[in-house]
Amino acid sequence: MTRWVLASSNAGKLREFQHALAPVLQKWSLELINQSDLGVQSPDEPFDTFEENALVKARHASRITGLPALADDSGVCVKGLGGSPGVRSARYWGDALLESPRAHEYEEDFRVLSVDEANLKWLLSEIGHHQSSREWTESDAEYRAAIAFVRHHEDAQPIIVTGVWPGKIIPTPRGEGGFGYDPIFLDPAVGLTAAEMTVAQKQSLSHRGRALRQLLEALAL
Repeated sequence: MTRWVLASSNAGKLREFQHALAPVLQKWSLELINQSDLGVQSPDEPFDTFEENALVKARHASRITGLPALADDSGVCVKGLGGSPGVRSARYWGDALLESPRAHEYEEDFRVLSVDEANLKWLLSEIGHHQSSREWTESDAEYRAAIAFVRHHEDAQPIIVTGVWPGKIIPTPRGEGGFGYDPIFLDPAVGLTAAEMTVAQKQSLSHRGRALRQLLEALAL
């Protein structure tokens, strides 16, 4: 079976990609695996756009493995924080420790948390800190995603697609599914957080799902 590599070590993200790309994986007898299963370490993500960072990650995974590669760069952008954390979503808490004196007030409590949990709690803290009242109920936000596909690491015509999912950040996490900021990202139209949705529901609405459907079209499926 031919393999494609996903430039990720996140099991939840891999499941989303496998579910969304099932038509192409089945049609072409492809196996999609995480780069971490092949011993590939993530590269630096030095750019200020999701598109550039996704392409860097795809080329890196393809160069190391010799396989066609997919990568996404995604994050949550909160209106009240000027679009932050944006491209820094996955490292939001780690960057805060380096840049924000206020973050050290939370360092001891956050030490026992996973990266996802720490990022989420720091985002809630930042929203509360910047609101005129700490008794906030929701904050306008959107999830954004860019996905890059390369056939080989020097591919001169990579496929790059994007998706946006408008929503709200709520102060109290809800739901057990998903990953990252999903427990606090509410889709007001359906009244559920991303973490409360089934995989199929999330795929139909999400930023990544929208981008993946564009990718299927770009692959002429």
